[in-house]
Amino acid sequence: MSNRSRRTGHDWKLLGQACTELQARVPELVDAHMRQIADHSPVYLQVLPQDQQWQEAEEAIRIGIKAISAPRDSPRHDLRHAEDLGRRRAGQGLPLDLLVHAYRNAGYLVWDALVEDVAGRDPENLAVLMRSATMVWSAVDAQAATASESYLAAEKELRWRTDEQLQALLDALLAGQETPGLVARAAAGLDLPERGPYAVVALRAERHHRRESFHRQIQRPGFRFVWRMRADYEVGVVSLGPDEGLDGLAGLLEGRCPGPGGISPVVEGLGKLAHARRLAELALRTCPPDDVTGLVRLDQRMPTALVVSRPELAELLVSQVFGEVLALEPPDRAVLLETLDAWLACEASAGRAARRLYCHRNTVFNRLRRLEQLTARSLARPRDLIEMTLALDAYRLTTGV
Repeated sequence: MSNRSRRTGHDWKLLGQACTELQARVPELVDAHMRQIADHSPVYLQVLPQDQQWQEAEEAIRIGIKAISAPRDSPRHDLRHAEDLGRRRAGQGLPLDLLVHAYRNAGYLVWDALVEDVAGRDPENLAVLMRSATMVWSAVDAQAATASESYLAAEKELRWRTDEQLQALLDALLAGQETPGLVARAAAGLDLPERGPYAVVALRAERHHRRESFHRQIQRPGFRFVWRMRADYEVGVVSLGPDEGLDGLAGLLEGRCPGPGGISPVVEGLGKLAHARRLAELALRTCPPDDVTGLVRLDQRMPTALVVSRPELAELLVSQVFGEVLALEPPDRAVLLETLDAWLACEASAGRAARRLYCHRNTVFNRLRRLEQLTARSLARPRDLIEMTLALDAYRLTTGV
C-alpha cells in the first residue's frame, strides 16, 4: 500500500510536472522521431507527405505525453486517437509492424526526454521518476495495442470490401456487361491477362455442397483458377497457359472436382467470359439429373447440347420417336431404353453390350429389333440412328432414367 500511496501522490505530481514541461519540446521530439523512423524504413515517408505525417506525429506525441500522467480513471482520449490512427494507417497501406515500431520509437523518445529533463533540473528526483517507468510504458503499450487492434479490424474490413469489389467485377464479366473499362479493371484487380485463352467451368452446386472443395485448392503451372458461387451452381474462370488446352484442364479437374460439371470451349480474352459461361452452363445441362460425378466438355457433347438448348423440340422429338415405347409398362420400357443406351455406349457392339447388361447377345438383338418395330425406325439407317440417339438423350435428360 505504501508504494501505491507514494505513486499516487508525490510520484504522480512529479510525473505530471515533467510531462507538462515536456510539451515545449514536442517539435524537437517530432523532428527526431521523423528522422529515426525514416532511417528505420523509407516506407514511412512513402505513405504520406512528410508535412502531413509530421503534423500527425506531433498530435500523437502530445496526446501520448498527456496520457502518461493522466489519472487512471480519466477518459482515455489517447486510446480513441490511437484507434483512429490505426484505422487510417491500414487504409493508407502502412505495414502493421511499422505502425507498432512508430509508437515504440515515440515512447522511447518521450521517456528519454523525461529522464533528461528531470536529471538536469532536479537530479534527486530521478529515482522517483524511475518508479513511474512502468506506468509510462504501460500507457505506450496500451496505445500501440489499441492502434494494432483497430488496424487489424480496418484491414479485415478493407479486404472484405476489396474481395466484394473483385467479385462484383467478375460477376459483371460473367454477366456480359459492357461497362467501359470493365475488362481492364477486372484484369488489374483479379491479376488476370486481358487477352489469352480462357475456359469456364460450371458445377452443379446442390450435388457437392457437403463435399470438400478440393478443386478450390488446385494449383498447377499453366492454369489460374478464380471460383465464384452463384445461386444454383459454382462457376470457375480458368486462365490457360499458352501450352495448355481443354485436354489438360479436364485431366486436371477429373477426380478432384465434384460433379456434375460442364466445361466450355476455349475463348479469347476476359471480354468473352459471358459467352463461355453460357456454353459451360449448356454443357452442364447435358448431364442427366441423376449424374453426381460427370464432368463433360461441350465440344464433346454437341448433339446432346443441341437437344437441351431447345427443350420444346426435345420434348417433341421424344414423343415422335418413342411414343409407342413410352406407352409400355415401366419395366419393359426401361429394359428397351437401357439396352439401346448400352449398345450405343459400346459403339454398336451387341457382344460388349450383352456383357454390360449381363445377358446373351441374342437378347440384345431381340430387344433392339423390338425397339425398331415400336419406333418404325431402323438402327441401320444413319438418319434414324441419329433421331433415336438424340431422342434417348432428351428422354434421359428430362427424366433422369
